[in-house]
Amino acid sequence: MASDVSKDTIYAPATATGVAGVAVVRVSGPGAGAALTALGCKLPPPRLAARARLIDPADGAPLDDALVLWFPGPASFTGEDVAEFHLHGSRAVMTGVLAALSRLPGLRMARPGEFARRAYDAGKLDLAEVEALADLIAAETREQARQALAQLGGVLGAQVEALRETAIKLLAQAEAEIDFPDEGDVPGGAIAAMKAPIEKLAARIASILDDGHRGEILRDGFSVAILGPPNAGKSSLLNRLAKRDAAIVSEIAGTTRDTIEVRLDLKGLPVVLWDTAGLRGIDATDPHHAIEREGMRRARERADQADLKLLVLDAREPSPTGELADLARDALVVLNKADLAPAAKGLAVSALTGAGIETLESKLAAIVAERLGSRDGGAPLVTRARHREALEDAHAALLRARDLDVAELIGEELRACLAALGRIVGRTGVEDVLDVLFGEFCIGK
Repeated sequence: MASDVSKDTIYAPATATGVAGVAVVRVSGPGAGAALTALGCKLPPPRLAARARLIDPADGAPLDDALVLWFPGPASFTGEDVAEFHLHGSRAVMTGVLAALSRLPGLRMARPGEFARRAYDAGKLDLAEVEALADLIAAETREQARQALAQLGGVLGAQVEALRETAIKLLAQAEAEIDFPDEGDVPGGAIAAMKAPIEKLAARIASILDDGHRGEILRDGFSVAILGPPNAGKSSLLNRLAKRDAAIVSEIAGTTRDTIEVRLDLKGLPVVLWDTAGLRGIDATDPHHAIEREGMRRARERADQADLKLLVLDAREPSPTGELADLARDALVVLNKADLAPAAKGLAVSALTGAGIETLESKLAAIVAERLGSRDGGAPLVTRARHREALEDAHAALLRARDLDVAELIGEELRACLAALGRIVGRTGVEDVLDVLFGEFCIGK
């Protein structure tokens, strides 16, 4: 599955735009070595940094006093010849080097994700590892980074390959029954003998799927819907947890109309807080309440979607009624404005003074950690909806195969299982995924 531009030599910054101590420019392709020499460098020993005074080949003007590295293919990230320029991180130096490279024949600026795409095309990374690389770049918390690193290390790919090997052996048995039903080396009753191994393989996939969606939640963030009556201090609590003024705070009831989303790093765990409109009884026919009714509808929708409901009550009125009482049954109840009710019982906090906030954060972190599971149990294998869908398809095909008694039909279901597993690592049926996935990368990766 080679890219149609894989013979081009590409270059791009591999570090973010701006002023920094060091900036890196990466070059990949058959002209990478020539690019080094054109800018005044001798090819250094492979994978060893060498100091070089870079010059503009157009006029010999100095560009930088830099470090350069040389990775001859196929022992490189992309599988091609790769050169790296480690420059002083000023805009002027970066601009000068990029301009010099742009004037070299056969070189062009890389497209987003093109370095990773070439690594995939060269077999350096499977599709699950490419996705893990994207997740690692986007990781906001320690646990997200750890999960992405585990995936980048091939934990999912290795499991999928083991599943595929078993499915291939089963398919070989089915095809032997089809092609050589009377041969002495094909044991009789092969169809009956395949039932138990198919069931066992289906059970292995089911055990992977039975993970409570931990990997997806960790990747996307554990969602917490902040619910409660108007003026309970939901927005103030959101701001206190976010440590910034993310939501407008007012004593006027109904200030929050739409859902406000804030992402937190809570003790290394990714948490997404949703501040929602206050829930109260209003006239369902009064047109003056139309916007507030829509806000409450969205609040209830978020409550249904959230991984955790955080019900915020005024500590002076700690006993909810009606809809709020129903929500309290499966929510973490927080009594806000504890500064106005010192005798409040339960998880009492003050968004105004900060009292009790550390306790609330610890409680939230414990709930999230329990839901996501400990690292001792191993990293989650399924981190994207695409992986889960493919595994579910493979599992369904195996269950269909288990219930069949015709070798040809069993073989077709086993092929469907293999095709589904192959989609995870990019062996088949992923062309519609590739452009979207690699387009998510920054240029230079």
